[in-house]
Amino acid sequence: MTIVVCLGCKKTTKVQPTNLVSGRNWDDSTNVQHISVLTQHNDNGRAGLNDRETALNVDNVNTSHFGKLFLVTTDDDIYAQPLVVGGLPMGTGRRNVLFVATVSNTIYAYDADNGKLFWNKNYTESGMRPPSAAQFTSPVWWCSPYTDFRNNIGIVGTPVIDSASKTMYFVARSSGGNTSFVQYLHAIDIVTGAEQPGSPVQLKASVPGTGAGSSNGMVSFEPKLNNQRQGLAMVNGVVFISFASHCDLNPFHGWILGYDVKSLSQRYVYCDTPNGEEGGIWECGMGIAADQQGNLYVTTGNGTVGAPTIYSPISNGSNEPQPSSNPADLTNRSESALKLVTSGNTLAVSSFFTPTNYVDLNLNDLDYGVMGTFLIPHSNSYFTGCKDGNLYLLDKDNMGGYSSSGNSNKQVIPFNTPLRSQPSYYNGGNVQSVYVWPESESLHAFTINAGSGVLSEAQVFTPATPPQNFGASLSVSSNGSTPGTGIVWASYQENKLLSDGTHINGYYAVYEGILRAFDARNISKELWNSDMVSSDAVGGWAKFVSPTIANGKVYVATFSNQLVVYGLKR
Repeated sequence: MTIVVCLGCKKTTKVQPTNLVSGRNWDDSTNVQHISVLTQHNDNGRAGLNDRETALNVDNVNTSHFGKLFLVTTDDDIYAQPLVVGGLPMGTGRRNVLFVATVSNTIYAYDADNGKLFWNKNYTESGMRPPSAAQFTSPVWWCSPYTDFRNNIGIVGTPVIDSASKTMYFVARSSGGNTSFVQYLHAIDIVTGAEQPGSPVQLKASVPGTGAGSSNGMVSFEPKLNNQRQGLAMVNGVVFISFASHCDLNPFHGWILGYDVKSLSQRYVYCDTPNGEEGGIWECGMGIAADQQGNLYVTTGNGTVGAPTIYSPISNGSNEPQPSSNPADLTNRSESALKLVTSGNTLAVSSFFTPTNYVDLNLNDLDYGVMGTFLIPHSNSYFTGCKDGNLYLLDKDNMGGYSSSGNSNKQVIPFNTPLRSQPSYYNGGNVQSVYVWPESESLHAFTINAGSGVLSEAQVFTPATPPQNFGASLSVSSNGSTPGTGIVWASYQENKLLSDGTHINGYYAVYEGILRAFDARNISKELWNSDMVSSDAVGGWAKFVSPTIANGKVYVATFSNQLVVYGLKR
């Protein structure tokens, strides 16, 4: 057993990494891979591909060679994707280091190859505690009680790491009671967990507007009502942070705040509904996408579109924004895909797309901004999806705007089920593919037409019991485009029946998760899943957390106070 002094804590922490492979010495300092995953879904494009994985392939990911290696323990649920820094100077040498964030505002730094704890620290404000779900009550029936979180609501959005300065950025939330809520941006040294100079910074913002919750012509950021769910992005020396709601608890808006990575001074403030309401930005937890020029790409949820005919704040939380006299007005941009460019101290809409049926989307709680989105590599395409079941492929620079007569985007692919999932991408050289697994549906692989850039359905995998209530969160690993190395990894809630014949529902309780692996070139070929051998079971499924693949291992977050590590048993 290792005894580690917890930096900033009042007592030591006893840690026992749980080795699940008999006879194996997990002090694996000989790992030849040192790949880093520094942000949600690997990079700012958010395509979810690690194409430098040299150990795992379609021949060795099977029950004979692959399985659960060890567990690391945590103090609470994990909503943030695990991150890995390869070859980090730590202790007596360079190690692959795993970083895990929990909703109790705790960050852990573990050896990614053997589970030994380097440090852990809690970032709750002194004299306060993490907010709890019981503090968020809403008049809408589907949020009473509030079950999106079991209890604590501390660090939720995936942090981002700057490997050059060895700094991690994340948002931690604290509460001093039902009327006292704060959110802080932290910048910490990843070697020690200590705060960097100037950290933390309390999140505050306001913009001119007459929208929901406004006062004296200003709309202000409300730290209780605005939920930091989406992964953070580091773009051109700025950390961008986005916000949605806590289960439609009004009044709220979609915000993006940008902070200088060195000084932590606030650089940008953007509100997508300053003269309206709502417009949350969360995308099933996937990070803000950005291109190489530094432009940001997001989709927004239910709320005000364009210039409202007459704006009157909604007091009953009914989620029915007012009709618009000009849906193409850029001021309020809910139910939209947005390309945002920096402009002074704010962000400006450079291009947008709003579905023709946005009024129906609002009335029926069918947000555009639910499914995770990404920029398709080596293309000009932005891959998005709506809760009404439509996939929308957009030209990232000319998205299509709004028209009452029909959508003007590159492609629409209809599904008959809500799209609440995290999609992913694979570059197989001569064939590039996009993967999405909606709820109550099959895993779908779409090939990208090299000439037109549009998608064609190529393959499906239909399990006996597909995901229910939520789709799957996907990641892909490969060794470049080398045949036989591409693997699609899928994490979702097990679909099982209760005694009354109904399906389990992860909205209201924690149920077992499953991890599955498929041949990326032929997804009808399942290689392995965590149900094939009982000892490989995942534990409580962590909602909307994609698996992290790095250096021959697969890291899976859970709601069972642990993170599970899979790899080659050798």
